[in-house]
Amino acid sequence: MLFSFFGRRKKTDFDEDIFSPDGTINCRFYLEAGHVGYMVLKNDNVLIEKSTLGLEFQGEKPMGSGLRLVRANRKTINENWKTIVGEDVEIKNNYNEVAFYLAEDNAGRLITIRFRVFNDGVAFRYEIPPQPRFRRLIINDELTEFNIDNNALAWHIPAYQPDRYEYNYSSSPLYELTNSVHTPLTIKLAYDSYVSIHEAALYDYGEMTVKIDKWRALKADITPLSDGAKAYVDLPFNTPWRVVMIADRATELIKNRMVLNLNEPPREDFSWVKPLKFLGIWWAMFVGEWTWAPGERHGATTEHAKEYLASCKRLGVDGLLIEGWNNGWDGDWLQNGAFTSFTKPVGDIDFEEIAKNAKDNNINLIAHHETVGFVDNYEKQLESAYQYCAKNNIHYVKSGYAGSMLTIQNKKEFHHSQLGVRHYQKAVELAAKYHIMLDVHEPIKGTGIERTWPNLLTREGARGQEYEGGALSPSHACILPFTRLLAGGMDYTSGIFDLTNATKRIASTLARQLAFYVTIYSGMQMVSDRPVFYETKYPQAYNFIRDVPVNWSKTVPIIGEIGQYYVVARKARAADDWYIGGVTNEEPRRVHLSLGFLDDGEYKLEIYRDAEDAHYRDNQLSIVIEGKKVNKNDSLDLWMAAGGGFAIRATKL
Repeated sequence: MLFSFFGRRKKTDFDEDIFSPDGTINCRFYLEAGHVGYMVLKNDNVLIEKSTLGLEFQGEKPMGSGLRLVRANRKTINENWKTIVGEDVEIKNNYNEVAFYLAEDNAGRLITIRFRVFNDGVAFRYEIPPQPRFRRLIINDELTEFNIDNNALAWHIPAYQPDRYEYNYSSSPLYELTNSVHTPLTIKLAYDSYVSIHEAALYDYGEMTVKIDKWRALKADITPLSDGAKAYVDLPFNTPWRVVMIADRATELIKNRMVLNLNEPPREDFSWVKPLKFLGIWWAMFVGEWTWAPGERHGATTEHAKEYLASCKRLGVDGLLIEGWNNGWDGDWLQNGAFTSFTKPVGDIDFEEIAKNAKDNNINLIAHHETVGFVDNYEKQLESAYQYCAKNNIHYVKSGYAGSMLTIQNKKEFHHSQLGVRHYQKAVELAAKYHIMLDVHEPIKGTGIERTWPNLLTREGARGQEYEGGALSPSHACILPFTRLLAGGMDYTSGIFDLTNATKRIASTLARQLAFYVTIYSGMQMVSDRPVFYETKYPQAYNFIRDVPVNWSKTVPIIGEIGQYYVVARKARAADDWYIGGVTNEEPRRVHLSLGFLDDGEYKLEIYRDAEDAHYRDNQLSIVIEGKKVNKNDSLDLWMAAGGGFAIRATKL
C-alpha cells in the first residue's frame, strides 16, 4: 500500500521504523534536513548507529542531501522456494519492505531507496529512474556507511591485492581497517552478537569492499575501473543490495539465506543442472609428479586420461577434470594468456577420443579454461569454446583467471571492477545457453546469483588446498564457514590423502580431509588426490568420500566459534541419511553433540575420527573407523586432534 508522511511530519524531516516479521529487528530510515540515512537495532540494542546513504556522480553534486519524500510504498513477502542444487532444498523468503521515493528540491533528480527487513538481517539498495535531464550517468562514489562500534572484532582479508581473495584471514578491531577489505566482513559486537556485511545481486557494477574512512565510520568502497570511475550506468538502474546479516550466535550466520533471497528466481528452465563429484588430473602437478606443460612428465595425455577415467568408474566418481589439455601451457604460462586456445588440444592428448571414452562409461568430462586473466582473448573464443564442449558432450567447465589483473578492452582492470563483473556474468549466461555448468576459480565473489543462474555450481574465491604446504593454518577452515562461505559454495579441493608428501606437506589429519566434504559446501566437489591413494592405500577412509552427497536437503549448524572449531550436520537430498562433519584449529578438543536434529527412528553411524595420537604435523594418518547405533535422543562425545576433525555417516535403519 501507499502511505505518506505529509501532514504528519515535515516531509524533509522524518523517520520511519521498518520491523522484521518477527518484530525483533528494527531498521530506522530517517530524513534530516534533506539528508538520508538509517540505523539498525535488534531487541532495542543498537547494532548500527546512524549511517549516511547516498551516491556521488561525475559532473553532478552528490545525491544524498536536499531530498524530500515524495511517497513510500510498503509490502510484505512470505513465501518458500526450492533450490535445484544447494545446502537446503527449501528456502523461506519472509521480509517487510518499504521503498522510499525521494526527490531533490533544487536539482530535480529522483532516487528510490528500498529496504527489506528479514528476521535475520537488513538489506537496502539504490534505484535510479530515468532523470529529467539525463539517461546515463557515471558513479564516482557510493556514500553508504555501516556505522558500527569501531572496537568490534572483525575477520577480514585485504582487497586490491595481486592474489584477489586468496589471503589468510586476520582478526582485528574495526578501527584498524584503514585499507579496504573484502566482504563478507563478519564482525563480533561487544555484547556477543554478530553481523556480517555483504552484498547481493551484483550485476554491471563494481564490487563493494569496505574500509574505515577519515570520519572513523565503516564505509562502502566500490572497486574502481582503470579510469577511476566506479560504474557507467544506463537508467533505470538498481545497485546491488547492501546486506547486513544479523545473529545472536556465530553458528546462526550459517543458516542465513538473505543473499539468495535477494536474487530473482530463474528466468528459464534449469532442470538440466546436476551437482557433481569429480576426480582431476591436478594434484599430481602440484607435487611435481606431472606437469601442466607438454613434455616428458605431461599430465594431460591420452594415456593418463584413460587411466583416470577407469579409476572414476572403479571409485564411483561421476566426473573427471583434465588440466593442461590445451595449447598455452608452454614456458611462462602466466604470460601466455593472450595466445591460449580453448578449442585446440596439445599433441599428446586425443581429446575427442577421451570424450567418447567418457561418454561410453557415463563419466562427465570437465574442460579446463585457464584464461590467466586475458579476458579479451577468452571472449573472442568464448562461444566457440562452449560449442566445442557441447560437441564433445562436455557439460562442465572449470574456468580460471589466475592473473593479478584482467586484460579487458586492452586495459588492466581489477577482477572485481564493473568490467570484470560484466565478463563473469557473460560467461555464466552463455554457458547456460549451451547447458554448461561452471566452477569458477579466481572468480567474482558470490552474491547469490546462482538462484537466478543455477548453472553456476561453485566458485573458489578464497585460499583452498592448493595453498597447503605452509601457507594454510588449521584455523583457516574454521574461519571460512563464518566468512567466505556466507557468500555461497566454494571449491576447496578436498580429499588429499597424500598428507606426508615432502613436496606439499598438508596441515591436516586424514579424518579432517573427510570432514571438509560436509563442513565446506560446494555444488561441485573435487576428489582431489591421485586415485592410487584411494584405491590401494586408504580404501576404508575413501568409503566416506564415495558415499557423501554433493546436494543437500537440510543443513543444521551444531556448534562452532570463528577460527576455533565448527561442526555441522547435513541431510542428503536423495536419501534419509545424515552426514556430520567437524574441524578444529591448532588446538585439540573434545566436543559434545546432541543428535536431536535426526529424524525419528534408529540410525547406524559410520564414524571416521582422529585417533588419540593423531596430530596435523607428525601423525596425520592416524584414524579410527568405527560403528554405533543411535537415535535422536542420544548424544556423542568426539575427540578432534590438533588440526584434525571427524566425519560421520548416519544411515537410517
